[in-house]
Amino acid sequence: MKKSVLAFAWLAVAVCAVAEEKKVVGPDGKLAVYVDLAEGGKPTYRVDYDGKAFLGVSPLGLNTNVGDFTQGLFLKDTETRRVSERYSVPTIKRSEVHYEANEQVFRYERGGKAAIDIIFRISNHDVAFKYKIYPQGDSLCAVVKEEATGFVLPEGSTTFLCPQSGPMGGFARTSPSYETDYTVDNALGKNGWGEGYTFPCLFRTGDKGWVLVSETGVDSRYCASRLMGGHGQTYTIGFPQEGEFNGNGTVCPGIMLPGETPWRTVTVGTTLAPIVETTVAFDVVEPVYAPSRPYVYGRGTWSWIMGLDNSITFETQKRYVDFAAEMGYESVLVDNYWDSRIGRKKIEELARYAAAKGVGLYLWYNTNGYWNDAPQGPRGCLDRTPMRHREMAWMRDIGIRGIKVDFMGSDKQVAMKLYEDILCDANEYGLLVIYHGCTLPRGWERMYPNFVSAEAVRASENMRFSQSACDNEAFNACLHPFIRNTVATMDFGGSTQNHFYNLEDETGKSHRRVTSDVFALATAVLFQSPVQHFALTPSNLQTAPAWAIDFMKRVPTTWDDVRFIDGYPGQYAILARRHGDTWYVAGVNARDEAVEVKVSLPMFAAGETVESYEDDEKLQGRLTERRVGKDGTMKLSIPKNGGVVLVGK
Repeated sequence: MKKSVLAFAWLAVAVCAVAEEKKVVGPDGKLAVYVDLAEGGKPTYRVDYDGKAFLGVSPLGLNTNVGDFTQGLFLKDTETRRVSERYSVPTIKRSEVHYEANEQVFRYERGGKAAIDIIFRISNHDVAFKYKIYPQGDSLCAVVKEEATGFVLPEGSTTFLCPQSGPMGGFARTSPSYETDYTVDNALGKNGWGEGYTFPCLFRTGDKGWVLVSETGVDSRYCASRLMGGHGQTYTIGFPQEGEFNGNGTVCPGIMLPGETPWRTVTVGTTLAPIVETTVAFDVVEPVYAPSRPYVYGRGTWSWIMGLDNSITFETQKRYVDFAAEMGYESVLVDNYWDSRIGRKKIEELARYAAAKGVGLYLWYNTNGYWNDAPQGPRGCLDRTPMRHREMAWMRDIGIRGIKVDFMGSDKQVAMKLYEDILCDANEYGLLVIYHGCTLPRGWERMYPNFVSAEAVRASENMRFSQSACDNEAFNACLHPFIRNTVATMDFGGSTQNHFYNLEDETGKSHRRVTSDVFALATAVLFQSPVQHFALTPSNLQTAPAWAIDFMKRVPTTWDDVRFIDGYPGQYAILARRHGDTWYVAGVNARDEAVEVKVSLPMFAAGETVESYEDDEKLQGRLTERRVGKDGTMKLSIPKNGGVVLVGK
């Protein structure tokens, strides 16, 4: 009899939970999340915007070694609060942010004991949610074996996704490194190359709009994740692959109890504007530590992209320091093999020479401990704490500005700890950090104030390696502002003015750039990173158009605001960025035909005269002046592989 009563009570609670679906809305009331318990006490959510479904009923929950929190749950209570916060981060797309959201905490029990909270924050276009697990009996730690979180896209949606590569593949067994090619407007239900997709992941929900799925707040307390497909309209969270990091480290994250997971984020919009302009990756995280000193960002140059390893000599780097000084740039990146090709004593001399000219140096490092075969040096300096402190003390003492750290190749928790350890220690020694061959940064710009940028994209080096990458440059440039660069800074290393990818710019010696000079200027604005090492060469001072060099001398790398103007992923992109009081509007085109659009430019005054860098049909660029229409619009024409840049006066 007692069992029957208990069963009836459980059923009554479950039915009640289904009948009382909870609704959380954003401040303007258009974005709504509905949280429910399905049959069997399984938590779910769905997302509507302006009354239209953007995510269908999707699963929630975690399965751990201290309890399965994907089912058998009872909603004990909820707690709501309004979030209103202003914060400043100089390295992201918008320097001053006012974040407003409604937060609701759903507290679930299992077996009459506190089990798990699911915390939702809803702003006008962003959904962020995370889990909090409570101690279970005497257990004060847990391993998360699986995450049930899913994202059910509307039928007919299409995908813009970057497949995750398998572990211990690619160059010197350094994958995964988030450097594979995107597919665009693809069908739902696929799973990349069998390993899912890298964040962020963009979906077009037919004529309703767009959905961007990602995560943020990942640090040493958890692993980074990927998005797994292959289940029709449903995509789910996947943990790292077993073979990553040469098989070392666990796939499943371990957490202290009570403990929280990173945030899962969903950004929705009827246009691409909320996708381009979102700051959710930074809104829901907090700084891990304070900066040890005021950090200097800005522009720089690097020889390796054009000259490869043979350019890493003292004389060539000295020439690049002179070039940076003449351009008014803040830094030079000395790439791989500097330890053997230049040597530490000469690096010290180079650092003194650069400092006298107002230029700082970044040094490249191979993180390699036990997880890849990359031979480039210096190796074995950053993977162990004692060596890392000694190396960083030396860099501090000779005035090195920052480091470019390469070849991480894993999303496991052990890799996240190494990312964090390097950042933490670098801050103690006043060093900025750029990551390459790496994972996507997940809120790190705000969490770690000395974190500058990361590659995590098929970057400029690929155009040095293959003509096909050159031929696809415009296509890829029309993807990154809508996907990769929406949630994190991106170290691309482009904007070359050479016609060929070699130091002398000689015909036939390397691959040919097919994009225009104006295109190169536009990507300096489109691709957001607070430090940009442009693929310029000293000879550009004589060979490149004077108007192009003048623009590259003054283009900023830190921004105060961003606006989506027009575009479609993989076809064309037009954005606006503001630095101080000056607006820059930049556009590029990958279509076979010219893009002819009339765009609204509210950042300029009606009738205002602006500088216009533009291409003709033969990709011959010029600098002229144009006037914004009385209605605040302007007609733009961008040829294939060409660009346009408008600059307010």
